[in-house]
Amino acid sequence: MAKLKLAAYWAAGCGGCDTAILDIHEKVLDVAAVADILFWPIAVDGKVKDVEALADKELDVTLLNGAIRSDENEHMAHLLRKKSKVLVAFGSCAHMGGIPGLANMFTREGIFERVYLDSVSTPNPERTVPLTRSTVPEGELSLPTLFNKVRTLDQVEDVDYFMPGCPPAPAQIWSVLSLIASGRPLPPKGSVIGAENGTLCEGCKREKREKKIAAFKRFATSQPDPNQCFLEQGHLCMGLVTRAGCGHRCQSSGMGCRGCYGPPPGVLDQGAKAISAIASIVEASDEIEAERVFAGLPDVLRSLNRFGIPASLLGRSAR
Repeated sequence: MAKLKLAAYWAAGCGGCDTAILDIHEKVLDVAAVADILFWPIAVDGKVKDVEALADKELDVTLLNGAIRSDENEHMAHLLRKKSKVLVAFGSCAHMGGIPGLANMFTREGIFERVYLDSVSTPNPERTVPLTRSTVPEGELSLPTLFNKVRTLDQVEDVDYFMPGCPPAPAQIWSVLSLIASGRPLPPKGSVIGAENGTLCEGCKREKREKKIAAFKRFATSQPDPNQCFLEQGHLCMGLVTRAGCGHRCQSSGMGCRGCYGPPPGVLDQGAKAISAIASIVEASDEIEAERVFAGLPDVLRSLNRFGIPASLLGRSAR
């Protein structure tokens, strides 16, 4: 039996998804026994020209993590789609936009001004900003062009499967890789793979009583009861609107869910659903009191849609 041909690529992300693949530990050897990794810049020596030289659909599976934020990201998404039989949006950033997608609340120019010109920790008296083209004695240097809008992978290319998580849990990754390696039939195209259909809240072992929120508390300044539901204590937890499958990693560590596995089936916008759900359990006598309660969240939009702005109904700020 011929070995599978795999690829992995890191677009606009933090690199955690690549590290998560290595977190399957010795099972990497099982993957190597049935598959050749033809392209994975973080782990094997391969160049873009090597991918370009492949026949169309020569790669069996590509795991592409990271959002699409630059023309380089977009080019690689198109190239790897062309060369792959199966393209997987791997991790929160490729799936929903992730943390890089929060940039959609600002403009590209505003981000550059803050990062390179206005930040108090960045001495820049010459007010130099990166250029896409620069001429030096050795020749011309180029940098990718940063788009004004961060997009999900399926907003620029046809995606076969979605694997959520920031990053995906190692057990989830192994379950998917072992399924692919086994040759068994894959789920229908467009499926979310390696995760569950219920919400994280449904399988949470914390004691649930009556959900009434009179005020929100910060984990940094208030220690929650280790056995009681976070929300009932006023600590934000997105488990009631987040797909299960991560193994309750945050809750087990004493933190509320942040929502990185995205919405469960049937929910179009995770943040909008969170606002609706949480508003129904806020204990307030009038609108003014309700506003006071919600003011306890440091940033309502980015607290309730931290990983999914590009995939949300909002998409980006209109400002």
